Amino acid sequence: MSLSIANWWLMPLFMMLIVGIICPATGVILITHKRLLQANLISHSVLPGLAMAVAIGVDPALGGLLSGLIGAFLAERLALKRSENNEAVINTVLAGTLGFGVLLIPLLGIRINLESVLFGDLLTVGWADLIRTSIAATALLILVRTSYQHLVYIGLDPEGAAASGVRVSTLQLALGCITALVVVSSMAAVGIVLVISLLSAPSLFGLTQAPSLWIAMVRSSGFGTLLVLIGFSLAIIFNLPPGPLIGVLCMASLTFERKKVA
Repeated sequence: MSLSIANWWLMPLFMMLIVGIICPATGVILITHKRLLQANLISHSVLPGLAMAVAIGVDPALGGLLSGLIGAFLAERLALKRSENNEAVINTVLAGTLGFGVLLIPLLGIRINLESVLFGDLLTVGWADLIRTSIAATALLILVRTSYQHLVYIGLDPEGAAASGVRVSTLQLALGCITALVVVSSMAAVGIVLVISLLSAPSLFGLTQAPSLWIAMVRSSGFGTLLVLIGFSLAIIFNLPPGPLIGVLCMASLTFERKKVA
């Protein structure tokens, strides 16, 4: 048996480990900034760009990234006009962009495995996916290293941060771009739907009585890594798709967290 065949699981495992680290760390910032709904919007806005990219023969990840950012920008602009119904606007754009992406597939005459896009397919992971995920992790690290105090300030008091001269909109735009990178790079591992569970559940664990933002991020990443390792191991043992299994584990972890708090 060749080395490449014997170690077929190594690349998917590396992919899951990176995703298990960066998704919860990003989720902590999004939750403290009250922007997790925007991340859900970005994940659903990926499909139209992905379909168009496949149709014209370019990298689907690039199309998905641009489409996710456009969807988030559109929702932000519409929400400004209807600030009292912000969540309703975002959810409408979320459903509309996902539906538009599904319609594009037959209209453009292309073939896309929607199951792998929505829920992930680790068997298709390659070096390009690992590189994209590493770029997303590097971008997140740079943002935290260069703007940590501002990120904390915005999370605690966005109005006060803006009044004191912090470029809130610029940091939010950077966070949106990084979120789109994280979502697109995690697509191969858990899909554009289940990535939200990794952005959310481990972050709630990390934020519980956390004394600082960076400690919450570290704790969340550790818990996310544990979840993906358990999910990946169970998927191999029972021959199940790891993406949905990890999503179920994230949901189950909420029960554990509630008992811990109680």
